[in-house]
Amino acid sequence: MSGSEKFKTVKQIFHQQFNYISGKNKKQFGIWMDSHKATIIGRENLNSGEFMVIANEFNPVKSGNSNENAANNSERTSQDKFFKGITTHMQNAEELHITGTGQVQEQFINYLASTPQFKNTVAEQSTSNKMGEEKLVDYISEKFN
Repeated sequence: MSGSEKFKTVKQIFHQQFNYISGKNKKQFGIWMDSHKATIIGRENLNSGEFMVIANEFNPVKSGNSNENAANNSERTSQDKFFKGITTHMQNAEELHITGTGQVQEQFINYLASTPQFKNTVAEQSTSNKMGEEKLVDYISEKFN
């Protein structure tokens, strides 16, 4: 192996290590959510590329229970399905930024912490008003850069 070939190899290794340390190769996701809708942002190639909208999940509002206990159970089941639907788009997530209105972000973070697949995911949260998808992509990109 010539000197220039060794230099290229060392340079490639350095860039791989730098990208890993700086988070460029981490599986990063962002979510804007309220209790009815979640917009999931991820990278084009899972762990590289630009951020983009990868999915929207909806939590339909159900009503009609005359019994308060039944209504609470139905709401909890519906929320669990909503959260599970969100996580299907974030396989092996390492870092997550959740934003939105209300308290649902904290409930989602607690759900992730109790799920073995996501217990080591680093999650941060913020509060923000509803925004368009393009603005949301920019917002999440800023959080990870």
